[in-house]
Amino acid sequence: MKYSIIDIGSNSMRLTLYESDGDSFKILFREKVMAGLAGYVEDGILSTEGIACACYGLLSFKHMLDSLGLPEPHVFATASLRNIANSVSALNEIKNVTGFVIEVLSGREEALLGYAGAMKELSITEGAFIDIGGASTELVTFDNSKPIESVSFNVGSLSLYKSCVKHIIPGAGSQKRINKVIKEEIDDTGMLPKEKHSPIIGVGGTSRAVMKLSRKVFGLSESCSHITAEQLKALCSILFKGDKAAANLILKLEADRIHTMIPGIMILHHIFTAFDADELIVSKYGVREGYLCQKVLKCNQ
Repeated sequence: MKYSIIDIGSNSMRLTLYESDGDSFKILFREKVMAGLAGYVEDGILSTEGIACACYGLLSFKHMLDSLGLPEPHVFATASLRNIANSVSALNEIKNVTGFVIEVLSGREEALLGYAGAMKELSITEGAFIDIGGASTELVTFDNSKPIESVSFNVGSLSLYKSCVKHIIPGAGSQKRINKVIKEEIDDTGMLPKEKHSPIIGVGGTSRAVMKLSRKVFGLSESCSHITAEQLKALCSILFKGDKAAANLILKLEADRIHTMIPGIMILHHIFTAFDADELIVSKYGVREGYLCQKVLKCNQ
């Protein structure tokens, strides 16, 4: 059977079509809209323009699915609609316009579903999982193939850009402000586990972009899905200069993330360092696949 899932994130909205037979699945196609909903939040309120932007993206997905004769999608939202004061009214307005009933995942649900999705591809028994989104960062530590701690931090690549960056590429001053917010939202909460955790399993746009840039900078193969701590440090050194070379590298490979790439990798580097990790492994699966397996197919993880 075919199943379609729409993920309303703070930076992007994504539609994925799956074909499944029991516990297994394959991806038939993906579509993405870079809606940047976190950029429409002021004083904790998603603006009328932001709600309209979400509706526009959803209607474009709806028309695509209808034209192909595909079943109604399962739709969920993460921090984009979770971390706003007008969540209920926004959900009602989106339902009135699109007809979609949206499930809003809690931070813990998002973290655990992301971990479950990544483990559908990887066979790693211990380490930490990270998903850096536009307005939140989800983290799971695991051992013996079981989640130990899971947490969602209210800091993401797009929200950091909006609150801390004056220009497109963060300079020294912007990076100082970003680091201050990361410390306040992650370290000062006391929720970040202190022990060594390695490897780090990364999913989501920031991790995929880090892997794509690393392949270019370090001459890695297109199939490579992991980088060392030394390579991550070297990539950060290039990007944190915030100069034309850094901008050109991002524009060539991840133009959509020209404004969020550096804030996102600063979160990754901060947690990577805190965990004294040796390696980053990027999974092609994440929260959508975890949602498919656990909420739609009802698979046993």
